[in-house]
Amino acid sequence: MINYPNQKKEGTNNNKNDNSSNRGMSLEQDLDYTNKYYLHHNIANIHKKPTPIQIVKVDYPKRQAAKITEAYFKLPSTTDYNGIYQGKYLDFEAKETRNKTKFIFTNIHKHQIEHLKSVIYHGGIAFFIIKFTSFNEVYLLSAQIVIDAINSGAKSLSYDIINAEGFLIKQGYQPRLDYLKAIDQLINLR
Repeated sequence: MINYPNQKKEGTNNNKNDNSSNRGMSLEQDLDYTNKYYLHHNIANIHKKPTPIQIVKVDYPKRQAAKITEAYFKLPSTTDYNGIYQGKYLDFEAKETRNKTKFIFTNIHKHQIEHLKSVIYHGGIAFFIIKFTSFNEVYLLSAQIVIDAINSGAKSLSYDIINAEGFLIKQGYQPRLDYLKAIDQLINLR
């Protein structure tokens, strides 16, 4: 059991139709496969960040079969992925939405925005990868656009803005989501 700070415990589900716990897994799997491809082909070194946990209880049925039965998140996580590409530090958050008209900011936390601001301040490349599942489209969007929208009091960005300001990521077999081509475009605009 993992206890989330200020949230319900993992495994409890008050709404049987709520699939939000698995939302983002398809995108994250595609990104993980893509990152393995980039690493294997010596293109970039990008990894999913582990979330630091405090282990509270471990069962030892056998010495080699230790099982964590209770843990707590130590700190709120920052973003999903970070790494290096062509000597540039990358840091990004991956999000999926079923909404056809907008990307809502409810799952972006203040500490994540502060982290992305710091990455930008120090010369890194900070961005979001957003998948609109209804259209099967994935976009790379500069974090600065999201930061500016949040600072102006917006609660979301429209699909039209993301389509106009973001970079559509080509989907394929290898790599699954070639987002570094979008990074190249983003770098050329800086």
